[in-house]
Amino acid sequence: MGTRDPRIDAYIGKAPDFAKPILTHLRELVHAACPEVKETMKWSSPFFDYHGVMCNMSAFKQHCSFGFWKGALVLGGDAKDNDGAGNFGRLTSLADLPSDEQLTEYIHEAMRLNEAGEKAPTRGKAAAPKVEAVVPDDLAAALGENAGARTVFDRLSPSQRREYVDWLNDAKTEATRAKRLATAVEWIAEGKSRHWKYAKS
Repeated sequence: MGTRDPRIDAYIGKAPDFAKPILTHLRELVHAACPEVKETMKWSSPFFDYHGVMCNMSAFKQHCSFGFWKGALVLGGDAKDNDGAGNFGRLTSLADLPSDEQLTEYIHEAMRLNEAGEKAPTRGKAAAPKVEAVVPDDLAAALGENAGARTVFDRLSPSQRREYVDWLNDAKTEATRAKRLATAVEWIAEGKSRHWKYAKS
């Protein structure tokens, strides 16, 4: 028998309205295809384990993502690499997903790979879905007050967003964090990455 994690119920409950049906549908589909799947939370996102990590999903302000841990093996040439949005690009509605039949086939392949102990490829495209950094409340609030910075931040790559989040979270004092927050919003509004000073011209 599989397990359900109440933290995922809470995660879906807090997700944006557009995301709730997507996340709920994916969750139920995974359980239907893999009755022994176990739910958990890793890196603040819902994960589904079966003989190891199998797949995960995430919700963001304007899109959802879903991906297989061994995506390159599961999907082969069908996998998308869309700005870190799992294996299927940015999902904004159920219509963005492959058919239930196709997704079920992918889940069964992921199960088979895990049962066989197959390892994710270490070269070429990363098989693991990229998990985006969780934007802390103070940064989210500051960006909410600066529409220009919010727009630029949403367009940054996942790694660039993570650099700003990590920089804030690494601050040792509240004063340092506040100073970094102000600087971050200023740089973001100007279209700069965290390490723009070291970028090649």
